[in-house]
Formats: sequence, C-alpha cells, structure tokens
Amino acid sequence: MNRLYLFLFFCVIGVTGLAQQSKPVAEFEEKIFDFGEIKEDGGKVTHTFTFKNTGGQPLIIHNVRASCGCTSPDWTRQPVQPGKTGYVKATFDPSNRPGNFNKSIMVYTNGQEPTIVLRITGKVLP
Repeated sequence: MNRLYLFLFFCVIGVTGLAQQSKPVAEFEEKIFDFGEIKEDGGKVTHTFTFKNTGGQPLIIHNVRASCGCTSPDWTRQPVQPGKTGYVKATFDPSNRPGNFNKSIMVYTNGQEPTIVLRITGKVLP
C-alpha cells in the first residue's frame, strides 16, 4: 500500500512539473535601455526590446502600455511559438521635454510572468 501512495505522489509531482514547464516565458535580452543624451530637436528615438519564448506554449502579448503619451509602443501581435522570438518597440518623443527621463512600458502577457516592466531612460538636451 505504501508503494502505491509513493507511486501516486511521484506521478502528481511529475504532472505538476510538466504543467509549469509548459507555460510561456518571455525571456528579454534586457529590460532597461539608456538612450544617453539626446537632443530635444533631434526627433523621436526608438529602441526595440527583443525576447525569446523559453516556455512550452505560445506566448501572447495582450497589451502594452507606456507610462506617458511621450512614449508609444509597438509589439509582436501574433502568438510567439516556443523557441521563437518577438519584440516590444518603444518610441520616445523628446520634444518639449528637456531633462532626465525614466519611462516605463508595461507588457501584459499570458506567460509565467503576466506583467513585465521595461524601462527607457536618458537625458534630453535643450
């Protein structure tokens, strides 16, 4: 009887482990990007954050939101299959925004980490 319980215990542990491995995982190469010094009249600047789905199911980005209207996001709209890569692009407009900036981009997914925060920083020179 003890062997049966032991067998069932290990079966439950194995199934739980497989379920956790199958969730999508967005593994970003970086989560913070520093533009350094940029000119206010130099026009918009863009950075692309890339990630790989290291999980076992397709990763879906439901939405991406920037912390202010000066930053506009774009992202991979199709599901990202396991082992494949996707992107989140952030475009910052320095017009009328002299000084340091630190903007967040919230990424909402179906992944193991459902909300991911990316950041862009820098200094706008007048």
